[in-house]
Amino acid sequence: MSTVTLTVVHDGLEAEQLCGLLQVNGIPCFSRRTAMGQGAVDGSSSMGGLTEVLVNDGDLERARELLAAHPEGDRNAGP
Repeated sequence: MSTVTLTVVHDGLEAEQLCGLLQVNGIPCFSRRTAMGQGAVDGSSSMGGLTEVLVNDGDLERARELLAAHPEGDRNAGP
């Protein structure tokens, strides 16, 4: 099964919060810094910078529905 980007958020902390919500609801999730987010804050591997939230492609629709049911600010920081 391949992974797909669910959304792009502002930083790693926001990604961790979102992954927590997904995981509590049975959706495996992980995050990674986008190429644009690498070193965006200070050149280090800190939590700052745009971060992708990824899920298995088979979980994408369910993850989108869960996000829509829990609108907590504008999660999409991407273009």
